[in-house]
Amino acid sequence: MVSTFITADSVTQRRAWRSLRWTVPLTVLWVGLIYWLPVIPSSGVPTTAHQLMAHGLIAVGSWLGLERADLTPGQRRATWLAIMIADTLWFALAWSCAINGVFRTGGSTSAVPLLPLAIFLPIIVGTPLVLLSKRVKQVLDATPATWLIALQLYRVFGSWALAAWLRGALPGVFALPAGMGDVLTGLFAVPAALAVASGAEQGRKVAIVWNVVGLADFVIAIALGIVTSPGRFQLIVPSVASIGAGAYPDVLTPAFVVPASVLLHALSLRQLIGRRAS
Repeated sequence: MVSTFITADSVTQRRAWRSLRWTVPLTVLWVGLIYWLPVIPSSGVPTTAHQLMAHGLIAVGSWLGLERADLTPGQRRATWLAIMIADTLWFALAWSCAINGVFRTGGSTSAVPLLPLAIFLPIIVGTPLVLLSKRVKQVLDATPATWLIALQLYRVFGSWALAAWLRGALPGVFALPAGMGDVLTGLFAVPAALAVASGAEQGRKVAIVWNVVGLADFVIAIALGIVTSPGRFQLIVPSVASIGAGAYPDVLTPAFVVPASVLLHALSLRQLIGRRAS
């Protein structure tokens, strides 16, 4: 039995590393494409497209998870609608504000800093809900742990920051740590999901570490964005504008992608830790 487990674990490890054979080259090609053709990222189409794709996967995944949970049809519909309406309205609001320049430095007369509000308000409101809700626990207990992890493959699109740095459009002090952190989190999402799929305790621990690293990437990126952006907290004045300038479409990353990904990490950690406790 032990030899069977070792063989299965070895196969899972090989599959995990093999997945990088196609994700790494595709990511490199994407960086090269948006570097040579900056009109692609500046159009906002890639950001909107990959977020709509993630939105669709969340819609399908949450419904499948709800179908597995011990809920009545009415409870499933109500829960699914609550998730999708909130996520859709949030994305629509962030996109509308971004495209109308609301997040630009000096672009709003409001005394409240709107970009930090867009980052932290969904996290402050959403984190207690995803961590304490009994309904969410029911869904997580019935959902494969691989789903929430593999979904964040979209983080490789954070490579836009690296392409912008190569073009001289973003300061390296922000773009390199934030961009590389996103890319590595996205690339290792599939290996981490495969590790969990093995059913081994070691795979669960690997997934927890992946989640912590993914969250740490956001802490670093947000901190660097604050200290390099014009404002009272600016400590570093780079030679080119930072993401804090609030220009569309780059500002959609902190305004929507960051809080959405933080909540996905919180859900995944609750699921992984809860399964160990049970």
